[in-house]
Amino acid sequence: MSVSTKNRSLTPPDISARKGQTPIVCLAAYTTPIAKLIDPHCDLVLVGDSVGMVMHGMPNTLGVSMDMMVMHGAAVRRGLKKALLVIDMPFGSYEKSKEQAFENAARFMCETECGAIKIEGGEAMAETIEFLTKRGIPVMAHVGLTPQAVNVFGGYKTQGTGKDASRIMNDAKAIEQAGAFSVVCEKMPDPLARKITAKLKIPTIGIGASAQCDGQILVVDDMMGMFTEFHPKFVKRYANLGEQLGDCVAEYAKDVKARKFPAPEHVYDYAGEK
Repeated sequence: MSVSTKNRSLTPPDISARKGQTPIVCLAAYTTPIAKLIDPHCDLVLVGDSVGMVMHGMPNTLGVSMDMMVMHGAAVRRGLKKALLVIDMPFGSYEKSKEQAFENAARFMCETECGAIKIEGGEAMAETIEFLTKRGIPVMAHVGLTPQAVNVFGGYKTQGTGKDASRIMNDAKAIEQAGAFSVVCEKMPDPLARKITAKLKIPTIGIGASAQCDGQILVVDDMMGMFTEFHPKFVKRYANLGEQLGDCVAEYAKDVKARKFPAPEHVYDYAGEK
């Protein structure tokens, strides 16, 4: 008899079992309040290394540290009840050796109580993924545009076009064989993402890939219009909270300068109001 998921967090096997079923809803988030808001609607929440750009003003993800990921991972963990928590391994934390990858991944599992980690790369990371999964660390893989390799790619360019499609397909096959429970497919042609989804037995999570992937992921700040440094084609803006916040702050500043705030209902008298 299967165990009900009603009163527990989803697990990597739960996500794997969704292959070809109802699409998997994923979002990237970095704080406890946001995690609480999105948890009822998400199957998986990723603490991505995009936190460096979105929350810390970095030009790319390369400067993100283990300590930053632990801090944001623990914050998101406190806001989740249902969704599976996955945390990105930052650049330089897993490439040196399988042992380095295990040490840092184990730290994430212990200090954040995440359910899995995510590693960028395909065939080159297959041995590391197998090493981790055989030692109790579930791995979500990431192929196509891998932002940590932005300097190799010469920018955030679409991957898998023309003859390059075979490289991405081989990457996807390699990480599945290595034991990854799912794979993010980023910024690749729709036909290629469809082929990968049809070929693999593990779920594909699209971001700038195809609606036919087994799930989709976006960054909360992107989809809500809070991060506006750039606007990739694959981001659908569901709101414009950044502009709304600017309007709110302008109104607040106006009230303060006119001494309309705080009003009588916002201050305390000598009666000791609480």
